[in-house]
Amino acid sequence: MVCCEMDTLGLAKIKCGVRLRRLRFGILSCLALGLAAMLSLGTSAPPSVQLLESAAPAPALTAEDVGAWLDGFLPYALHKGDIAGAVVVIVKDDKVLFEKGYGYADVASQRPVSPDATLFRLASISKLFTWTAVMQLVQAGALDLDADLNRYLDFKLPPSDGKAITLRELMTHTAGFEEHLKNLFALSEASLIPLDTYEREEMPARIFPPGQVLAYSNYGAGLAGYIVQRVSGEPFEQYVERHIFVPLGMAHASFRQPLPAPLDADMSSSYELGSGPPRHLEFSNPPPAGALSASGSDIARFMIAHLNEGRLGDAQILSPATTQWMHASAYRTSPEINGMALGFFETNRNGHRAIGHGGDLTFFHSDLNLLPDDHTGIFIALNSAGAAAANVPIRLQLYRGFMDRYFPAPLPDLPRWRNAELDGRLVAGSYEISRRGETTLLAAQRLAEQLQVRTLANGDLTLPLLDSLTGSPHRTWREIAPFLWQEIGGKARIAAVVKDGRVEALTTDAVPAFAVLQPVPWRLRQSWLAPALGGAVAVLALTALFWPVGALVRRWYRVPSRLKGSAAALHRVVRATALADLLFLIGWAATLILVTLDLTRANAQLDSWLRALQLLGVLGLLGGIVCLGNLFFVLKDDQRGGLAKLSSLLIVVAIGVVTWVEFVVNAFSPSLSY
Repeated sequence: MVCCEMDTLGLAKIKCGVRLRRLRFGILSCLALGLAAMLSLGTSAPPSVQLLESAAPAPALTAEDVGAWLDGFLPYALHKGDIAGAVVVIVKDDKVLFEKGYGYADVASQRPVSPDATLFRLASISKLFTWTAVMQLVQAGALDLDADLNRYLDFKLPPSDGKAITLRELMTHTAGFEEHLKNLFALSEASLIPLDTYEREEMPARIFPPGQVLAYSNYGAGLAGYIVQRVSGEPFEQYVERHIFVPLGMAHASFRQPLPAPLDADMSSSYELGSGPPRHLEFSNPPPAGALSASGSDIARFMIAHLNEGRLGDAQILSPATTQWMHASAYRTSPEINGMALGFFETNRNGHRAIGHGGDLTFFHSDLNLLPDDHTGIFIALNSAGAAAANVPIRLQLYRGFMDRYFPAPLPDLPRWRNAELDGRLVAGSYEISRRGETTLLAAQRLAEQLQVRTLANGDLTLPLLDSLTGSPHRTWREIAPFLWQEIGGKARIAAVVKDGRVEALTTDAVPAFAVLQPVPWRLRQSWLAPALGGAVAVLALTALFWPVGALVRRWYRVPSRLKGSAAALHRVVRATALADLLFLIGWAATLILVTLDLTRANAQLDSWLRALQLLGVLGLLGGIVCLGNLFFVLKDDQRGGLAKLSSLLIVVAIGVVTWVEFVVNAFSPSLSY
């Protein structure tokens, strides 16, 4: 899930370099973690931008043309990306226009992907069913989008900034919850947590006032599903079956974990690489946020219902008014940039209104996009992460290519805004994603997730990390209106929210609006922390290394140590402290990397290891006090040379840097909830 799903903070398991890029962006990854996902590109040109004339008419969106286009694109893309199988479905005018499976649902048995039968894990696309269930109950008068959620719960959600959370804020991901990864995924049914227990015990802190900052939340979607369960009086999985799956004839869809036997036989295997062995299936906590498994044909039925004002045949799952309400723009950080509908991401492109959602687990990846005004929808699901997270650019290029082929618009003209140089200098700097952990151990990600916005001499912007994460070539952005930048040679935009001469947030439609970018506080900026921490690690490593090396050299040459008594004891404590801090840093970094590689590790089994790391950190903290005393002792000792005094000073500075990092990332947090 995007987790950050990532689903988020999401989060593809390929190789360490790719995963670390996901860690820097948040999911958790995906994180997420985990991109997290949801990486459908969307934009529409602002009214102030003049469009150039189109060179040629678009081809007609017919089954023959789209089939030829996809057959030319996907087989090569899957082969090049080392992905085992995929399904693509396109609906138009209340019917399936095209559906086809590509590659294999199971490589070993050569079982092909069937759009009718093969089930894919759809991760955060599950949320669209949860939000649909919410709107059904709103339509029935059982829920109020703007009421205090505590009205519907059997436990207390404390207020934030004196304000209650509402369902509207859950659906637009503006409830203010920080990222939460622990127990988000499980490897077995035995590790699943009942929905009510999960929502009570895994509640994240709120780091933003309700309704003010976009920050994607799996917990929030689970909370909405729990409210559906309580208000309807039915288990969430049963409610969705009775009120969505059965009316729409979705016989190959289920939120149940594990799947019922008839459906489980049709489940696709999952792969890191299509050429590699099958991998484990991930169970999702909480189910409303990411437990859906479904076939492409069943998702087509859901898309048609949403495109046809809530109706499929004789089944009406939402009224026309409720469907239009759900699809309308509900929250934008900037009026010029795609934001959120009620539960859907806005993925507008080429002047066409579009809404959608993505889904990402470690191995399964999917995207769904609807064009309500054009009565068209497109869905893709893949059963492999692919080489170098190939699923990301494949999904991006599929949606962008589909829109640019069948709903094209020329590139906008780009007159540079007159204050471009001043505005460029104002927004340049370090930013962090709002979908983050801040009060828990996940605060460590804040040091790695920073995105550098750079300005050129003419005021144009570059965002190298954003390009890397989305698999895009190097892009440059030109300011075309006050604090609005347009991609040169492309269709994405960036906007800055500026108040009192200071940047509060950056938002872009280069990715869906699952978060915004916020300026990094000075205490966390990589610009000084990275070299300081690198230098500290070097000093600690040399100190720890020279301790046994020095002893061996003295033993070899039979030279006794010149340090005696308290001086010798302090010398040993200083070296032991350096070793403890060094081991703490190595262990902490390794833990973050391993969890990012596989979010199923983020559970109670990791608690003892985390406590051991915290103990190392405490030993280093206490030893640091001794090291400070040793510094004064050495400085006053006329028998100690300049090198000894310099090394003692450097060790104290290095330990001080490590201690600073430990506190800003909450390394000593008594809570192991993250």
